[in-house]
Amino acid sequence: MIHGRKGAHGVENRDFLREQCARYPALRAQDLLKAVHQSVFGCGHFVTDEASAAARLREELAGYVPAEGPDVELLGGKFGRVHLCVLRHGLTEVTLLKMFLLSAQEKCGSAVEAEFLLEEVLTLAKDGVLPVGYEEMASAAERWRAAGYPLCRHSAEFRAAYAPAYRVVRREMAWALPLFAAIDRKLAENGRVVLAIEGGAGSGKTTLADLLRRVYGAVVFHMDDFFLRPEQRTQARLEDPGGNVDRERVLEEILQPISRGEGVVHYRPYDCAAQALGRAVTEFPAALTVVEGAYSMHPELAGHYDLSVFLRQTPETQRRRVLHRNGQEMAQRFFSTWIPMENRYFEVFDTANRCDLILEVEP
Repeated sequence: MIHGRKGAHGVENRDFLREQCARYPALRAQDLLKAVHQSVFGCGHFVTDEASAAARLREELAGYVPAEGPDVELLGGKFGRVHLCVLRHGLTEVTLLKMFLLSAQEKCGSAVEAEFLLEEVLTLAKDGVLPVGYEEMASAAERWRAAGYPLCRHSAEFRAAYAPAYRVVRREMAWALPLFAAIDRKLAENGRVVLAIEGGAGSGKTTLADLLRRVYGAVVFHMDDFFLRPEQRTQARLEDPGGNVDRERVLEEILQPISRGEGVVHYRPYDCAAQALGRAVTEFPAALTVVEGAYSMHPELAGHYDLSVFLRQTPETQRRRVLHRNGQEMAQRFFSTWIPMENRYFEVFDTANRCDLILEVEP
C-alpha cells in the first residue's frame, strides 16, 4: 500500500508536485520544500513527546474551523497529510493522534530521495508549471540543500490563503481512514467492535490487522489458523464454496464466546508442518477484536461481526503481490488452487458487496 518511492515512481512524484501547485496556487518556494520534506522524511521532526503532541492537537482543534476540501493529500512518498476536517466523519482525536505518533516512530528518508524530488521541482519550474519562478525556486532549493534539508514552515502567504490544519501520517494509515472512522463510530455506539477483514490472497489483510493492533490495541485472530485438518478434506467439503477452512471451529471457539461476552477465548491454531492442531492459545478479546482472512465473512459467520471490510484488488495487482510475497514455486499453488477457490466463494456469496466497506488496494 506504500508507493511513490525514489526512481521507480518518478511520474507519481511529478503528479504529486503538480497537484500541490494546482491545489495551492498561492504557495511559495518554501511550501514546496515543506511538501518535499514531508514526502521524504515524514513527521518524526514534529514529535518531542506524546503529551506535547496531544496538547498541541487539542490547542489546534480548539480554534479550528472546518474547511471544505479533501480529507487526505497523498504525498509522493510514504506519507500523506490528513486534514483535521476528517474528524467530521467520526474519526476521533485519539485515533488521529495515535496514527500520527506511530508514523513519527519510524526513521525514513535520505538525502538521495530529497535530491530526486528537488530535481523534479526544478524541472517543473523550468517548464513554467510552478507558481514560483525558476530562479527563486533554484535559490531556495540551494539554501535548503546547504542547510541539510531541514523542516520548513509554511509561508505567510500559504497560511493566510489556506489556514493549513493537518497531521502527516504514513500512507497506509491514510489509505485506511474510512475504516478507522467506521471503527470509531461503532466504538462510540457499542463500546466494542468485532471486525472481519475479507479479501483475496495478497490483498494486505494481515498487514491491515497488524496496523489495527498497533493503533487500537486490537486482538487479532487469523483464518489461516483454521485450515481443515487432513481428515476433513473430503471432495464434498472442498467443492463447497468457502469449505476449505474450518469455519465451524471459528464459530465455536472464537465468535460464539465473544458474542456471549466471555472475557477469554481458548483455541488451537492449525500447525501446517505437523498437519494437526497445535498447542492451545488463550486470548482476551479487546474493545476491537479482528478476524482477518478469506472466508471470515462466510454466511455462517457473518452475523457475529459488528463491522466488515473487503480489500479489493485487480488480478494484476494480486499476481504481482503473491509472486513477491511467496516466490515463484509457492505462488503457483495460489494461482492454480487457492485463488480460484477464493474467487468462487467471493462470487457465490457476493462477499465484497455484503461487507460494510470496500477498500481499493493500491496497484
